[in-house]
This record gives sequence, structure tokens and C-alpha cells, in this order.
Amino acid sequence: MRIQTAAELGAAIRNRRLDSGLTQAALADKAGVSRKWLVEVEAGKYSAEVGRVLDVLWAVGLRTDLAPEDQNSGN
Repeated sequence: MRIQTAAELGAAIRNRRLDSGLTQAALADKAGVSRKWLVEVEAGKYSAEVGRVLDVLWAVGLRTDLAPEDQNSGN
């Protein structure tokens, strides 16, 4: 899955959370963040701290991979 915006990242986290059967409160507790902060991330708020976002991704079992953009693919 290619994530290009904060809104897409938030949706990916929300979808994984729901698939995992976690409430926002349970995921926030597991990731060590506040529920209010998690609500903002799921809504695509741009000011979320990267370290906390990575903690949430880990808590829902998602990983991040960085790869160079293939300039010949048109993406």
C-alpha cells in the first residue's frame, strides 16, 4: 500500500485497528499515546509527531518500508 498523505496514513491505522478489534482507547494505551492524539492521527492531522506515529503503527502490527521512487513508473 502506498501512503502519500496524512489522511491515507490515518485511514490505514484506523482500518487496521478496526480489523484487529481494538478500540481507540485500547490502541492508544497499547501505543502509549492519548486517545485524543490517536483520534487526530486517524483524522489525518498533519501535526502528529513521527515517533508516536511509528509507535502506533507498531502497536497495530504495521511496518514501514522506505524505497526510492521509480522514476520510470509514472508514480
